[in-house]
Amino acid sequence: MTNQNSYYTYYPSPIGILKIEFNKEALLKIEFDDHLREVKNNCQKNFYEDKKILKIYNLIFDQLNQYFLGKRNSFGIPLQLEGSSFELKVWNQLKNIPYGKTYSYAELAADIGKSGAARAVGQANSRNPISIIIPCHRVISADGSINGYSGGIWRKRWLLNHENNKSKNIERKISFV
Repeated sequence: MTNQNSYYTYYPSPIGILKIEFNKEALLKIEFDDHLREVKNNCQKNFYEDKKILKIYNLIFDQLNQYFLGKRNSFGIPLQLEGSSFELKVWNQLKNIPYGKTYSYAELAADIGKSGAARAVGQANSRNPISIIIPCHRVISADGSINGYSGGIWRKRWLLNHENNKSKNIERKISFV
């Protein structure tokens, strides 16, 4: 728990451990935790006794489970985002990229009315606080190459392949030490 209003938990996904921050109302952050060697229950005492916390916790875990099983292609989790107005605009537009599709940074910039701001869009994309749910992995270079993913290019490839039903035989890079 970081403060009285937010909680941390961990999700063991096929592409590594996800560190999740949330509060009673919304999901705040999902990031990859490549340094965690053991998943522990680190939520505050009586965590499961608060029905509002349990409701958002279950919603996050259920929808991530469905996504990774290939049974969900959009999310219905309330989000609480903090960023500049430009970042918020980019992140909100990312949510409109259809499942299994990709956009270029330039296309995304044009979609938010900032043609020529592909680099700035790339920077905002790299600061996306909610990986997977806000699908920044769906943004690629104009030439079709896959680069620029803070979780690692192999994860970006995995997510794109997963969304195109090609992840069934892809190596899952997760292990507990």
